[in-house]
Amino acid sequence: MQTGIAVYPGLDNSLEENLQLIDTAAQLGITRLFTSLHIPETKVDVFKNELGQLFQAARRHKMEIISDISPLTLQLLGLEHFSLTAFQFLGIRTLRLDDGYTTDDIAELSRNGQQLKIQLNASTITGQLLTELLYKKANFANIDALHNFYPREGTGLSEETLVRKTAMLHKAGIRVGAFIPSEYRRRSPLRRGLPSLEMHRDMNVSLAARHLAAIGMDSIFISDSLPDDTELRTLGGLAGGRVVLKARLLTKDPQQITLLRQTFTSRIDEARDAIRTQESRTWLKEQAFTIAPENTKVRPYGAVTIDNQQYPRYHGELQIIKRPQPADARINVAAQIPEEECFLLNYIIPGKKFSFEFI
Repeated sequence: MQTGIAVYPGLDNSLEENLQLIDTAAQLGITRLFTSLHIPETKVDVFKNELGQLFQAARRHKMEIISDISPLTLQLLGLEHFSLTAFQFLGIRTLRLDDGYTTDDIAELSRNGQQLKIQLNASTITGQLLTELLYKKANFANIDALHNFYPREGTGLSEETLVRKTAMLHKAGIRVGAFIPSEYRRRSPLRRGLPSLEMHRDMNVSLAARHLAAIGMDSIFISDSLPDDTELRTLGGLAGGRVVLKARLLTKDPQQITLLRQTFTSRIDEARDAIRTQESRTWLKEQAFTIAPENTKVRPYGAVTIDNQQYPRYHGELQIIKRPQPADARINVAAQIPEEECFLLNYIIPGKKFSFEFI
């Protein structure tokens, strides 16, 4: 999974702030940079003065520059004709095509020999468009996709729409990204966040990013003007390929804590009442650990439990409770997932990997 930031020269931040944002993001392992070359509120003179320096900084850090373009972009850049060479000269490696480009245009551009990738608007994709691109011999290996972000409240995508569009693109072999907002400096003019999913508009970066990762997004970008260092660090350290859940530790036993720090796989034979792990009992036996009875209380929704030594056959079994269950002297309640995190349990499907971060 890849991660990215966004910069908007000529809008909210000073040149120094944007350069520092790029430097910090790159140091934290963030590898993609998104910008838009057709925002109406952009101060054109400032944009032209700063764009080259920002792109130079991104290239120095080997960040992939993604530019959202439309036919109006040519006027902003002072270009008389659309030219892939001109975009490549700026250091742009991926062109995100907005309105104004036909399937003929997209197919032709995807076959360019200049190592420029073409990016589709994942939020407006249709099966018909993908069929037309296939018929017109588009080079799908040179295409990826990125969902829109939505500045106006109430206009962001539903989760069902994002999942459906993403699944359609994944079926065609196209990787897909999406945006989450920052809580720090939000982009003008509305300053109400720039999420792809409406449910993320007022959600913190950690939970929104882990939600998109759980859904299976290939790239996640912070879309607002100036995320703070904590948000960037959270994004840079994001784990792909598994669901990451925040949990409150309810044990001080080092053996239980060591077990809880492992990465687990949800069993294929899905239980009705709990998410069961494939590895925990075997891992415990290999470590020669013994789990003593502790905190054998009622097991609410979101409880993380470990079977103790009084449950010999199941000693070391780790579960996340999906249906509340009574206390059992053989079962320790080792941690608790907070209520606001529990919706992520829906993404731990059979065979899915998951892990915990402790709060």
